[in-house]
Amino acid sequence: MEMVSKQQKQVVLKDYVRGYPKESDFELRSSDTICGLSNGSRAVLLKNLCLACDPYMRHRMSDQVSHPGTIIKSYSPGSVLVGYGVCKVIQSTHPGFQEGDFVWGLTGWEEYSVIPNPERLNKISHTGVPLSYYTGILGSYQIKATTLLHGQLHDKLEYRYDIDQGMARVSNNLDMLELMDWCYFLINVYYELEPFLDRIHRTWTPPSLPTFILMGIVEWHRTGGIAAYVGFYILCSPKAGDTVYVSSACGGVGQLVGQFAKMMGCYVVGSASTEEKVNLSKTKFGFDDAFNYKEHDLAAALKRYFPGGIDIYFDNVGGKMLDEVIMHMKPHGRIAACGMISQYNLEEPEGIHNMFNVVVKSLEIKGFVETDFKHIYPEYLEFAIRHLQEGKLVCVEDISEGLENASSALIGVFHGRNVGKKVVRVASG
Repeated sequence: MEMVSKQQKQVVLKDYVRGYPKESDFELRSSDTICGLSNGSRAVLLKNLCLACDPYMRHRMSDQVSHPGTIIKSYSPGSVLVGYGVCKVIQSTHPGFQEGDFVWGLTGWEEYSVIPNPERLNKISHTGVPLSYYTGILGSYQIKATTLLHGQLHDKLEYRYDIDQGMARVSNNLDMLELMDWCYFLINVYYELEPFLDRIHRTWTPPSLPTFILMGIVEWHRTGGIAAYVGFYILCSPKAGDTVYVSSACGGVGQLVGQFAKMMGCYVVGSASTEEKVNLSKTKFGFDDAFNYKEHDLAAALKRYFPGGIDIYFDNVGGKMLDEVIMHMKPHGRIAACGMISQYNLEEPEGIHNMFNVVVKSLEIKGFVETDFKHIYPEYLEFAIRHLQEGKLVCVEDISEGLENASSALIGVFHGRNVGKKVVRVASG
């Protein structure tokens, strides 16, 4: 296939970020890029259509992962940002993808991306909803590992539950339990090995598998829909009449949790950073009430809206807000710790001081990753598609146009400027 050089726009991280990201941390670069695939490769050339502005990307902008236990790998200074996106296949030398396919997955913040290992991409079959929904509400869990087998580059060993297609796939006909045991092993050791993975080979022999030389990345990513579903329905065990508080009520996760709570017959109140978001929470997402946490004393607001206390708190903020909410929880209340956006840009994370209430009120606080709930995805897929098609579930997106506005769109997420899931539209399909 002919190799063609093409100029394209790319969003580059200039250097590691300290504090809140700012425009000077990024560069919109015009670059000559090879837009073509070599004969004999198993790759795809993608036209990037839309990109998700996700809070987790802030972790990847640091020179080291600041939260022990995470498995998110840092970007390299001078490199193109990478994140979730929806794309169209322009060329393919991989038998699993054809020209014209729509896919979603990790891609570059650029106009075109060559993906040498497209097994990580997800084909889109349900096109009756906006394609951008696959950066959030209709996304799925992914866990992958890159390996060398006996010193030779080996096909990607992968277990992926594909929420769009409702199926699980394991490459190379490996036994499911063997592969998952190996993947969990990699997750457990990743944080300890991550600083050295680019410089060393670590040999380990898992049961019933050949010797692998670990040299790559284990990847885990969270998407809004399944995070909301698992966090609310599974962790919080809601029942009709429960009182529910949702922080970041207009975000990609919070807006869904509020709707789920109303479907269950709960009383739900959300908080947001602007009056526009407060009104949207009530008129679009059906919250019973909402308030602007920047304009109200949080303790007084919680007493006003929850005079009898809170049964369920869905936490997207953490920090001082979590500390205060703990004081207002009912006995045996449940807290789903989904995100901590108030902490992502701090060099010294804030502490929680009211933890004794967890003891005396018998509270449950649980963080989660969707990999622990892979069996839930078929249920969630059916639920989400059906409710979207029936108009019982809505998803609001805040779309910025063009790569030239991509960095400001991402920065705005950390200042609460987005109303709904923040997406950058790079091109039309």
